[in-house]
Amino acid sequence: MFYILAIVLIVLFLASAVKVLKEYERGVIFRLGRVIDTKGPGLIILIPVIDKMVKVSLRLVAMDVPSQDVITRDNVSVKVNAVVYFRVMDSTKATIEVENYLFATSQLAQTTLRSVCGQVELDELLAERDKINTQLQGILDKHTDPWGIKVATVEVKHIDLPQEMQRAMARQAEAERERRAKVINAEGEYQAADRLAEAAGIIQKHPEALQLRYLQTLKEISSESNSTTLFPLPIDLLAPFIKKKD
Repeated sequence: MFYILAIVLIVLFLASAVKVLKEYERGVIFRLGRVIDTKGPGLIILIPVIDKMVKVSLRLVAMDVPSQDVITRDNVSVKVNAVVYFRVMDSTKATIEVENYLFATSQLAQTTLRSVCGQVELDELLAERDKINTQLQGILDKHTDPWGIKVATVEVKHIDLPQEMQRAMARQAEAERERRAKVINAEGEYQAADRLAEAAGIIQKHPEALQLRYLQTLKEISSESNSTTLFPLPIDLLAPFIKKKD
């Protein structure tokens, strides 16, 4: 009976004293309430009752930032959400400097997202996401550095616009497309008129070019399958007959 009790005590001792940490884990060791070391990965030996260990993961965390109601600088109400990529760089700071670094980082990201997006106009928010992302990353990284956390990237995922604003932007885009089409059409007409003016100048200098163009036109008309074909007759050909009649 004594041997069985001893074996049970040894098993319990080993279970509480021996810990195994994975490659991406670190263990912050507290001895009688004070931090003495950060260990891992691999086999860790603790003193039962006296030592306590807090595990910290060093893997990259992708944290979704819920949609935030934002009023832009030009007084447009939108909903913006984002994703934050960060990792723990100092296990000891992440354990003793902040109670829950995941919750704290999430709350900081939400408030920062509302603050930064509220300082820009809607057009800038839609067109310059890279600039907004860089600004968000810089602010978050600065505030989380005392917690031993490195914010690698912040990406604005979606900007939800009100229905009336979407319709207004659609009308604006349509008007812009119509404006470009009119400009292109006007440019084409200008170029065509310019070419016609050049052609008229050439014909004026070389009247025989008009006759060649006339013959080419007759050839093009004859190649078409028309039941009736009208041949334009230059008035110069009729001039001798008109004079003879007179």
